[in-house]
Amino acid sequence: MPYIIHAAPAAAGTPSLLHRELQDRLDTLARIHRVPGAQLALDTGGDRIDLHTGTADAATGSPFTVGTAVPLGSITKPYTAALVMLLADDGDLDLDRPAAEHLPELCGTPELTVRQLLSHTSGLPTGPDSDTAAATTAARYLTTVCTDRDLLFAPGTDFSYSNAGYVAAGRLVEAVTGMPWPEAVRALLLDPLGTVPAFVGDTAPARPVAAGHAVNTATGQAVPARQNLAPLEAPAGALLASARDLAALGNALTGRSDVLPPAVVKEMRRPETAARPGTLADGWGAGLALYRADGRVWCGHDGNAQGTSCHLRADPEGGVVVAFAGNAGGATALWRDLTEELGRVAGIRVPAGTRVVDRGGAVDPPDCAGTYRNGDTTYRIEPGPDGSPALSVDGDLHLPLVCYADLSCDLRDPATGRLEPGGRFHRDPATGRVDRVQISGRTARRTDDG
Repeated sequence: MPYIIHAAPAAAGTPSLLHRELQDRLDTLARIHRVPGAQLALDTGGDRIDLHTGTADAATGSPFTVGTAVPLGSITKPYTAALVMLLADDGDLDLDRPAAEHLPELCGTPELTVRQLLSHTSGLPTGPDSDTAAATTAARYLTTVCTDRDLLFAPGTDFSYSNAGYVAAGRLVEAVTGMPWPEAVRALLLDPLGTVPAFVGDTAPARPVAAGHAVNTATGQAVPARQNLAPLEAPAGALLASARDLAALGNALTGRSDVLPPAVVKEMRRPETAARPGTLADGWGAGLALYRADGRVWCGHDGNAQGTSCHLRADPEGGVVVAFAGNAGGATALWRDLTEELGRVAGIRVPAGTRVVDRGGAVDPPDCAGTYRNGDTTYRIEPGPDGSPALSVDGDLHLPLVCYADLSCDLRDPATGRLEPGGRFHRDPATGRVDRVQISGRTARRTDDG
């Protein structure tokens, strides 16, 4: 059944009560979370509300408008996935055939399919670090990491969030269309959606753009952050768009737009059985995260670039689309608070993230001490000062782990003591030994017991 929006109708040209109340909350929450500027788009199928607040760039003071484009980070991935799905719908490729049929650089993993690239079930590592990405090409990088030696698990058997998979998906678009990825996404998707193209690295963007910001928590001062995405990672994170633009994509994903054919939308939203994304979402389709709330399955994605936080949620059953873009790291917390406000003032339960599940009390940790690797990233688990396990990533500060009977774990913030969703351990079914750990949706393979 459709949602009931709890707001009295407004006179023509007058913002509705819901519009005014949400604008007030957006303004207030942006101040509380020290976010220079933000946008919220709400489309119920019958009504549309576009809100914005603050400044786009703290250095220039330029205003944040409804049309300001924000670096989307990983919400670029659903656009790239939609391109691949459109090509599959036209018969130019087969989702369940090896991607190496189109990309010789993937010949080291000949069993890896196109669908597995899009659903993060390929087993490929997370992706290149910034130095590696800047010094190589997409084809050369994929030749290096797309080998059986580097796979985290057999393709199609588990989930690990992977930028490398979307580097490959972008290359696939280029190989099939004969166009560079930016040109293909503009011609096949952005133009039909009515989105003015903007990309990280544009020297003369065709529309107003927002800077990301780092905020000094002591002074509240916001400093613009430079976007440093390498060209080879463009299909995974180079788009800039507004919340209104994201809502246009959301409408296509609910079937309210003819930009994406019904068969494409259905296939993108279909959950992959091997995709267990842990703390990222409740499931994953071909390019879309899936979230459960009140018996409904929403689709969408989250994205973070340097100093930005963007979110898209679409409910195909209820016909509601919610999109948000903010230009500071604190915008993630702002988004969570806004979803609570949408439930309170509009009766719309928007899933900000995964559901909290009662896993019982903490238990003694499994035999998990050792070194785990995902590409160039090293995860180290060893006893902390109190003897309980602690996690460090590439030698960073050790974070205490709290473990549960189902092999899931939380991370404890040393400063506040607050628990944050961490991930889960895996046991080798043949030996019963812990052989992998998934942290924030990224899986690392155990390589050492030391």
